[in-house]
Amino acid sequence: MRDLTNRNDNSPRKFRLNKQRGKLMGVSAGMADYFGVDVMLVRIAWVLGTLLGFGSLILIYIAIGLIAD
Repeated sequence: MRDLTNRNDNSPRKFRLNKQRGKLMGVSAGMADYFGVDVMLVRIAWVLGTLLGFGSLILIYIAIGLIAD
């Protein structure tokens, strides 16, 4: 994982969809870029959260995909 506290620039990080690496809308790839983790871990977290949350994360995923960028 990259070091999020010692960055060279002073600009704030911004969340962006990553449609080049994304499968559906680029939300998982964008979150992986933002947090500096593997995109597969983010996708697994979305699937588990959706299954355990009775599908409520699907609405959150769609909202992020439509609002972000």
